[in-house]
Amino acid sequence: MRKWHSIIPNSPMLSVYLWIIFCFLPFFFIFRKSSYIEISIGITFLMLYFIFYRFAMNSKSGLVYMWISFEMVINIIMTILYGYVYLSIFTAFFIGNIRRPVGFYIMYGLHIGFTVISTGAGFFVELNLFLSQLPFVVLTILAVVLLPLTLYSKNKRENLEGQLETANERIAELIVFEERQRIARDLHDTLGQKLSMIGLKSDLASRLIERDPQQALIEIKDIRQTASIALKEVRELVSDMRTAKFEDEIMRISQILKAAEMEFVFEGDKNALQVPPLVENVLSMCLKEAVNNVVKHSGATKCEIAFHQNFKEVYLVVRDNGQGITKKQAWRTGNGLKGMRERLEFINGSFKIESVEGTTLTVTIPVAITHQNVKDNLKNI
Repeated sequence: MRKWHSIIPNSPMLSVYLWIIFCFLPFFFIFRKSSYIEISIGITFLMLYFIFYRFAMNSKSGLVYMWISFEMVINIIMTILYGYVYLSIFTAFFIGNIRRPVGFYIMYGLHIGFTVISTGAGFFVELNLFLSQLPFVVLTILAVVLLPLTLYSKNKRENLEGQLETANERIAELIVFEERQRIARDLHDTLGQKLSMIGLKSDLASRLIERDPQQALIEIKDIRQTASIALKEVRELVSDMRTAKFEDEIMRISQILKAAEMEFVFEGDKNALQVPPLVENVLSMCLKEAVNNVVKHSGATKCEIAFHQNFKEVYLVVRDNGQGITKKQAWRTGNGLKGMRERLEFINGSFKIESVEGTTLTVTIPVAITHQNVKDNLKNI
């Protein structure tokens, strides 16, 4: 609720004028009575009304509805006994500020009903008085009907705008966070592979430099070429223009495995891949990460890669004959498998690791990535 004296929020001075009018105007109707008892009762009810109004403004629980009910009772008394119907405008303003829909509509309906009934009764009690102020009475009833709805709609719109602004700020924070995560994953996948390759070729060149200088020179040239490729990929990553191609990735990992002195076996037709660019990009990144882990951790002498696709899914299998890996170790591998898991979850894919006579990693990705699937995944980010 807004401050008790604020009838029109954007016009504080107009609110003050309305308060002055509606506070002093009732006395004109009250002092029309000749009896001191009737005058005292009228003043008492008027004071009670403003007390209840103040209590209602300060109330933050269900008691607010009790105070509004008391205000309605006083509205009825002042209308029938003194011909003063305008207090109902105060109550209408207050009801329009109720936030709970159920409470608003109940109090709104009751207030309209009581105002119309008491005004109709007033015509029977003091016909001449009500006829003399008939235009103002009609305007008052219209205000009782329209003001609460207007204020309620305005408050609801402002509340929704506030929620929307908060949601937009949260979305902006999540976008920044997700972009940082993406950059971290892409840097790990791109630079990690190239630096591993450079390290392996450097070790190979150092071993060959005495017994085969010509071959060592070739390896050094490969190191320079790999460094140039890494620099190019980092630049493309920063400009967000890079899309990993599965066919190109097969060529790169064959070079890495050759440098690591591992036998490389590939099964499948790499040119037969028919998937959206997003799926191909994720598949290539998963292949890159899997081979990196084989080179770094497996101690294997052979790496087999099998790929096939049907009308529903794409399967990628990376198998080595190394020392194997347990599930506990798999979950502790670090950012590599974590990044792979996050990428696959985004397109509803999955992977599993088996350790029997080496390690086998199987990646499964659905071919059709629907708009709804991507939308649902974005909601979970």
